Amino acid sequence: MGRPVAFFEITSTDAERARSFYCDLFGWSAPTDPEDGYALVDTGAGEAAIGGGIGPAQGAGDAGVKIYVQVEDLEQSLRRATALGGTTLVAPTPLPGDYGRFAVFADPDGNPVGLWG
Repeated sequence: MGRPVAFFEITSTDAERARSFYCDLFGWSAPTDPEDGYALVDTGAGEAAIGGGIGPAQGAGDAGVKIYVQVEDLEQSLRRATALGGTTLVAPTPLPGDYGRFAVFADPDGNPVGLWG
């Protein structure tokens, strides 16, 4: 069975500019958390829509757009990505609250892809 894209993330060296750009362009709502500058996106497309976030880049080369694919077993999926030629960028890490954990790998072309489980 295939795994769904469950979340998107846009990171920028100027997160407020990126938030304003995408909200103005697509009519999204994305209130910024004053503590960390991260904004959860409401696309306005209903509860079945894929959610997302816009926030500050965490380091050099982090700015960009990435998808997060929902997986049943985070470690197994990360091992499989590595076996297929990917590289682990972020080891499994807990998310705040009851949102589970995430990891990020680079595909063989260097594109970052998130896993969420």
